[in-house]
Amino acid sequence: MRKFLLALAMLSISVTSNAFAQQPQRSGTPDEQKACARDVQRFCRPVIDQGDFTILACLQQNRPKITPACDQVLKNHGQ
Repeated sequence: MRKFLLALAMLSISVTSNAFAQQPQRSGTPDEQKACARDVQRFCRPVIDQGDFTILACLQQNRPKITPACDQVLKNHGQ
């Protein structure tokens, strides 16, 4: 669960060139965490111990299959 929370923390950091000039959020909201928890467990369990960016990449690779709520979380964070 801890790695999942770290993955959502990474979602809150925008991957744009001006992201470093902004104060990034340190974690997703409880609602955002809840929105993606099931998708992470369902699609990304084999890579859950490989780091936050790997989990994010997994969610992106499985985007057609993830729930609309988790998809919206990714969109809200520029992913």
